[in-house]
Amino acid sequence: MTIPMSPDTLIMTAVSILVLPLVGFTLLLFFGKKLPRQGDWLETSIMTVVLGLALAVLAQKLQYYHDDIIALNFTWVDMNNVPGIGPLKIVLGFQLDNLSSIMVVVVALISTLVHYFSIGYMHGDARYSRYFAYLGFFSFSMLLIVLADNLLLLYVGWELVGISSYLLIGHWYEKKSASDAAIKAFIVNRIGDVGFFIGIAILYHTFHTFGLREIFEAIRGGHLPYGSEGWLTAAGVLVFCGAVGKSAQFPLHVWLPDAMEGPTPVSALIHAATMVAAGVYLVARTFPMMTADALLVIAYIGAVTAFISATIAVAQNDIKKVLAYSTISQLGYMIMALGVGAYTAGFFHLVTHAMFKAGLFLGSGSVIHAMHHALHHQGDHQTDAQDIRNMGGLKEKMPITFWTFVIYTLAISGIPLTSGFLSKDEILAGTLAFGGLSGHILIPITGFLVAGLTAFYMFRLVILTFLGEHRGTHRLEHVHESPRVMTVPLIVLAALSTFVFFSFNPFGAADGWIARAIERPESVTPASVAPATNQVFEEALHHAHLPAMGLSLLVATLGILIAFATYYWRKISADRVAESLRPLHTFLANKWYFDELYNGVVIGGTLGLTRALRWFDNIIIDGVVNGAGWLTKGTSFISGKVDLGVIDGLVNATAYITGFFGLLFRKFQTGKVQTYIVFAVLSVVIFYFVFRLV
Repeated sequence: MTIPMSPDTLIMTAVSILVLPLVGFTLLLFFGKKLPRQGDWLETSIMTVVLGLALAVLAQKLQYYHDDIIALNFTWVDMNNVPGIGPLKIVLGFQLDNLSSIMVVVVALISTLVHYFSIGYMHGDARYSRYFAYLGFFSFSMLLIVLADNLLLLYVGWELVGISSYLLIGHWYEKKSASDAAIKAFIVNRIGDVGFFIGIAILYHTFHTFGLREIFEAIRGGHLPYGSEGWLTAAGVLVFCGAVGKSAQFPLHVWLPDAMEGPTPVSALIHAATMVAAGVYLVARTFPMMTADALLVIAYIGAVTAFISATIAVAQNDIKKVLAYSTISQLGYMIMALGVGAYTAGFFHLVTHAMFKAGLFLGSGSVIHAMHHALHHQGDHQTDAQDIRNMGGLKEKMPITFWTFVIYTLAISGIPLTSGFLSKDEILAGTLAFGGLSGHILIPITGFLVAGLTAFYMFRLVILTFLGEHRGTHRLEHVHESPRVMTVPLIVLAALSTFVFFSFNPFGAADGWIARAIERPESVTPASVAPATNQVFEEALHHAHLPAMGLSLLVATLGILIAFATYYWRKISADRVAESLRPLHTFLANKWYFDELYNGVVIGGTLGLTRALRWFDNIIIDGVVNGAGWLTKGTSFISGKVDLGVIDGLVNATAYITGFFGLLFRKFQTGKVQTYIVFAVLSVVIFYFVFRLV
């Protein structure tokens, strides 16, 4: 029996969880290279402490404050009269509810295991201390998103996550592919973030607060943006745009596969369990403000994303690319679940997926690590260590990696006794219930189809990587299991991929502690959904549970059997099927040509527009400017000639004549009176004779 903490102590412990990784980042950034082992032990120890505190906070929250929201707020800005705005007050703070408490543990757990795994995987890296510093910075940023109780602070964490992911994806920036992938991830995410920012601006303009609880209460009281539910729908969809970017949803999903250029532990941390889950967390956190129309948009975006990514994963051969598209597909599953109203199932799958997908990425890292070692031993620098066509037969050499990888694969395929079965079953039941009530049957059809595809391509990956004969000459003898610092995290994640940690009933997620902790209360019912409608959905969800379970097991089993028949028993020729369906296979292998489409339309269009603007600038704008310059120059030349030749000529001539006469008359100005008398007499005589002649 634990001793209960006070609410103040509990929230301050949560704040310390947030701050500790930032402290580690700062110390490693400035002193990392001076510390023993470049400080990897420091950040890893800090994250271990953070995990312990996170587990303590979760236990306290669920045991003593299960239905309470514990908050810590402070006023950041308080101004009486801002020109053009009026009174301005911004209150920031942190909150602990069941959602954030569970998510803090997920982030801390995956981050801690990735830190330990990285000690072995990144050993000898040129920027070893900086790598661990960036891991700490990312953990801080992600925890800020989770604990923020307002949209402004959440958005700050959102952008910090973007920066830290850019730094980690581009860790090996000397590789052009890695630096390009980091830039691509940063830019594509900014597109979604712009929509998110506009949505926040609409909400603040309407409610004059960034506080989530205050916004939800105002909406429930009938206060809507511009008095219109349409504007509330627009604000919800714009906020969801942030999730489209971070969680790699269609059409902004193209950055995630390229981000596999970063170190494999980074893929496990950022692109499997935490950062990409931030979008799902955002939708869950803002769920009460979503209208029925906004949720329908969210559901279809999730379904389309899940289907497109699953079909692409079928035709990929890079082990990390298969897992990357699998991640996008599973994120689509979570978004789809939230869109159809299966709030608990969507967030539950976020938690379970974090465990087995992080394990899959770390397992792939263990395989790649072993393959690199074997290839290096042979002096082979040409063979791709990540191509599953160069693997096979690794089961005997890497038993821990193999068996843990099998457990993860069973979990993601939705096989009973795994955590993935519990959460996937709930999602598919939710889609069935939604399809039956709304008539949108395409969503449940997509859900079950993707479940079958997932089982197929994941067991294809297992068979080609671990089973059969190794496709290399004398290479297998140099392959060996990864060190304990890498295999222990794999074992921990494999254990967490079983059902017992989430529910003692292997066929019922609703009986588990986590489902009860995040069960949708009335406070998170969408604004436009009446309580009676919510009850109808819950009843339909209950009735859909058994049919969904049976169908999901059927399609998963079918997918597994087809994978074994094709790649293990060789009853079906994969090459012959690919040849007969060459256009389709090429289409899927080239990822639906999304990159080519974006390169041609978006990038090409942007470059074409810049070329057109450059032509307009050079020819039209510069032509007008240069023409005006030449005209001014010509006019000035003529004006100069007139000024010099005519105006200055007349002035100079007048001056010359005046000077000439002045010089002439100066001869007569002697200053002698006698001379003046003679000139006067002479003048009189001349005038006399002139007038006489006249």
